[in-house]
Amino acid sequence: MTKVVCVFFSKMVLVIGVVYLCLCALLYFVQDYILFPASQRMDRDPGGYDWKFEEVRLSVQGEETFGWYVPLENHRGIVLFSHGNAGNLAGRLESIGMLRSFGFSVLAYDYGGYGFSTGKPSEQRCYADIRAMWDYLVDTRGVDPKEILLFGRSLGGGPTVELAQDVAPGAVIIESTFLSTADVARRNPLFRTMTWAIRHRFESKNKVAKIKPPLLIIHSPDDEVIPFENGQGLFERATEPKTFLEISGGHNTGFVNSVNYRPGWEAFLGPIFVPTTHEAPGVEVNESPSD
Repeated sequence: MTKVVCVFFSKMVLVIGVVYLCLCALLYFVQDYILFPASQRMDRDPGGYDWKFEEVRLSVQGEETFGWYVPLENHRGIVLFSHGNAGNLAGRLESIGMLRSFGFSVLAYDYGGYGFSTGKPSEQRCYADIRAMWDYLVDTRGVDPKEILLFGRSLGGGPTVELAQDVAPGAVIIESTFLSTADVARRNPLFRTMTWAIRHRFESKNKVAKIKPPLLIIHSPDDEVIPFENGQGLFERATEPKTFLEISGGHNTGFVNSVNYRPGWEAFLGPIFVPTTHEAPGVEVNESPSD
């Protein structure tokens, strides 16, 4: 009987091991679709709001990275905006309008495989995309780095932190973003023991301390996608000068519905970027936008 039991348990362990490895292999190969749910459909552009804008097309890793430069007359600075993981630039016009209403020109771009950007998205491609956009502002347009505000929301926090540790912008804002993708995956019981299979890790927690310009970290305790402790953890690891803004609302609604969101931005920006004498009209958000 003992031998039979040992054989049974040996087979069970083997089956469990095979199932585990199959799930890890599945995660390894499908994570691109989970992390980068890109859309190529571009059904809107800034011209729909009568904004002047320029298309920016840069060569990156043998592919093309696409963006919009949306200037604002008498701006207080320029935002280099890295958006979240879903959709593409066409779904970010409301966010661009918000940034314009703060008095900034905006350079927003799509990662590889999103919208008109060719190739495939990856962690390294995201890093190359934002670096190319930074170089475009500083080297091609001749913008003083101190006039640039780096802003990354959700997935966009990963490339923003990566760039911010190496350059000297006027300030950095990261919103609703992660310590790393593995830290978020560990919250899921299915993926908790499989994080070694994650290829696109975006280890912002190991980089945020290297950011020297003023840093604002924004997160909501109600965030159902990237838990609040990710924002708290990044803030704890960051060095001064740093500010934490706790907002309310879900991952895709906090920046729309939280009453302290705009005042928090202005309180942080005021001492760094001199306000302009006029306020640019933004875009009213009537529904939950993509992050």
